[in-house]
Amino acid sequence: MQHNHPVDDSSLIDPALAGLYSQLTTQENVLGTLVVDLDSQLHFAEGLLALTDRRLLARSATGEWSSWPCVGVKGLELRHFDHAGVGTLELQEAGKRLAGWRFTLGANVQALRLVRLFAQQQALGREAPGVLDAPAVDGDTALCPECDLPLPPDSEECPACARELHTPPSTWVLLRLWRFAHPYRHQLLAGFLLTLASTAATLVPPYLTIPLMDDILIPFQNGQHIEPWKVGALLGGLLGAALLGWALNWARTYLLALVSERIGADLRTATFDHLLDLSLDYFGGKRTGDLMARIGSETDRICVFLSLHALDFATDVLMIVMTAAILFSINPWLALVTLLPLPFIAWMIHVVRDKLRTGFEKIDRVWSDVTNVLADTIPGIRVVKAFAQEKREAQRFREVNQHNLAVNDKLNKTWSLFTPTVSLLTEIGLLVVWAFGIWLVSRQQITVGVLTAFIAYIGRFYTRLDSMSRIVSVTQKAAAGAKRIFDILDHVSNVPETANPVKIEALQGRIDMKNLGFRYGNRSVIRGLDLQIQPGEMIGLVGHSGSGKSTLVNLICRFYDVTDGAIQVDGTDIRRFGVADYRRHIGLVLQEPFLFFGTIAENIAYGKPDATRAEIVGAARAAHAHEFILRLAQGYDSLVGERGQGLSGGERQRISIARALLINPRILILDEATSSVDTETEKEIQRALDNLVQGRTTIAIAHRLSTLRKADRLVVMDRGQVVEVGPHDELMARQGAYWRLYEAQARQVDSEAGDAGAEDGRIALATAQIAHTAQHAGNP
Repeated sequence: MQHNHPVDDSSLIDPALAGLYSQLTTQENVLGTLVVDLDSQLHFAEGLLALTDRRLLARSATGEWSSWPCVGVKGLELRHFDHAGVGTLELQEAGKRLAGWRFTLGANVQALRLVRLFAQQQALGREAPGVLDAPAVDGDTALCPECDLPLPPDSEECPACARELHTPPSTWVLLRLWRFAHPYRHQLLAGFLLTLASTAATLVPPYLTIPLMDDILIPFQNGQHIEPWKVGALLGGLLGAALLGWALNWARTYLLALVSERIGADLRTATFDHLLDLSLDYFGGKRTGDLMARIGSETDRICVFLSLHALDFATDVLMIVMTAAILFSINPWLALVTLLPLPFIAWMIHVVRDKLRTGFEKIDRVWSDVTNVLADTIPGIRVVKAFAQEKREAQRFREVNQHNLAVNDKLNKTWSLFTPTVSLLTEIGLLVVWAFGIWLVSRQQITVGVLTAFIAYIGRFYTRLDSMSRIVSVTQKAAAGAKRIFDILDHVSNVPETANPVKIEALQGRIDMKNLGFRYGNRSVIRGLDLQIQPGEMIGLVGHSGSGKSTLVNLICRFYDVTDGAIQVDGTDIRRFGVADYRRHIGLVLQEPFLFFGTIAENIAYGKPDATRAEIVGAARAAHAHEFILRLAQGYDSLVGERGQGLSGGERQRISIARALLINPRILILDEATSSVDTETEKEIQRALDNLVQGRTTIAIAHRLSTLRKADRLVVMDRGQVVEVGPHDELMARQGAYWRLYEAQARQVDSEAGDAGAEDGRIALATAQIAHTAQHAGNP
């Protein structure tokens, strides 16, 4: 788009682009824009970056414009950084910083594209065509059809909407269930043979109607004598066929129902087992309700399909094939007329199948949204009630439920048209057979008995054909469910098991980190980190929020694998250990301890289920938890509520410490273990921690720097790097990063104490005034 004249009507554009047009020169083309929402002090303030085919334009939060030529300038580059939720763009010339801009990572996709366009301009060294785009969404940036957010560069997948791996959404995915059906192949073969026999038994009665009509009813109507034994034999044949069909149907239904339930159980177990083996980053991108729906309702749907509808489908196919063979053996021409509707029905099934499959996949995703609301609200009901947000959550559920209803209504429009149309075609087919059959009877080419048998067979044929068309719906539901299950099973963990793990005999606890680097997606969190921890040493990790402390301990626990460098324990890369074998030597005490629904003894023994009661009590005593446990009604057998809601925060923390003590770990991780409790409880927990850290390599994270004074060394982190290492006194003497943190925290404590003192003074004064007023009121 050429800009030969300034645009006067700024109301036609977004306010974020206000003023950009007046800065453009004749024939200058805008290639891309980026709205930056942070200033240099990380306060929210809106600015704008615009890249043209000639220069880089920047508008500050105060409205001032700056520009730098971007064509033909050697050594000029636009560099991108990100850390702790903040992105940075820096304009550099020969390594010298010219300007910088900061933004929240919601604009990271546009920032990366702007960097790429800038590099292209530098490489081209000439004008490149461009268009003026909307704010933060470039003109040639594709939008997600679901949420209208910009897609990442060179990608057709929206990160916000892509919740699944892209396996082909086809009915053929059901064939992958053979992996779970294979152990039951003999039972399935027996079920197939029973199905074949029961189908054959149900085809006997129509065939017996031919002699029953031609040899019994019509001659008897014409006055001929009929032998009673013939009537009895034919009726006995009909009864015998019915009883045999019933017995065979019962046997095959019961057998295949048992098999399908076992296949469903194996499928659920395999999916859950695989889910537990996946790394934490998989769960970070999934909703609890969605995963519950997949393992629960999706496997149930597959189970119902295997036990009922797959069986019906096999029966329908056998019935149609065998009935067609009988019809052709009786009269080929009449059989051909019977098959006339079949091509039209097959074409309709082919057309409708894809619409049903994609529709059911969307229904599954929408239903996951419904379960997600439940999974969010019910565990968080205390917060919902505390903030009086019941109506808001009810409205949120009402909205997703309404969306679910709308998606189902849309699919039902297709299905409601398809099913009656198939029924209409079969009725027309039956009418044509009647007409052609009457014509054949009038020309004495067939008997009335043959026509009667034909009509009976056709009734079964068309019924099965109609049933097959209806099975299309449940088949597509099962295929959509199987796809979502296999999306989990096909996902490969980012923390893989090594093929030949190194056996851990006795862990000493020496940890070496060499040139460590780690990224969350495209966001760098740890970079170039080097640190050595000796066996039995206690290390305190300190730093601002977002400096990478928790990420570092996650890497040591191998919840994630490093992207650069290596972590070695006792000289061996931790990626060479078996994951479970390695983690058995790590004790983890979190800021928010998680307790399972069950007894206190079961929660303490979670890491060592075979622990004796004496070992459990010993761990509880060392964690200073024994006394309060005995005060409970059932002692160690007292049930705690879901997530330990029946206990206080300090009590839950001491149980988690006892849980860590019981497994006797060589490496101990304390992640803000005392930050969410009061001072008195903190003292209790600190005494428990003193018992816990004895003789173990300990890495402790704490915002209260005073709690780390017992650490052998303090490691100060900033922007994913180690900036200082040493004991408390030494770091204070340096007056560096640790000293600034400590002083800032001390000033905050003094300020809070002063505020509390002032508040106490105000309360005392107010109390005295009230007492004085009351005294005078009582003595006028």
